[in-house]
Amino acid sequence: MTHAFYVTLSYAFSVLIIFALIGWIWMDGRARRRELAELEAAGIRRRSASPAQKAKGA
Repeated sequence: MTHAFYVTLSYAFSVLIIFALIGWIWMDGRARRRELAELEAAGIRRRSASPAQKAKGA
């Protein structure tokens, strides 16, 4: 076992963790968008929507 082995293994592990975090964030974002769509379909609107959007129902 050489020093290069440990360095390579460390970089590979770091890349694996970074990709896992990116995947987790991507999946969580999809889930939040789906929840927002369900709430809006039920008639619940966001407070950040402008009054014009609320009047149109969009």
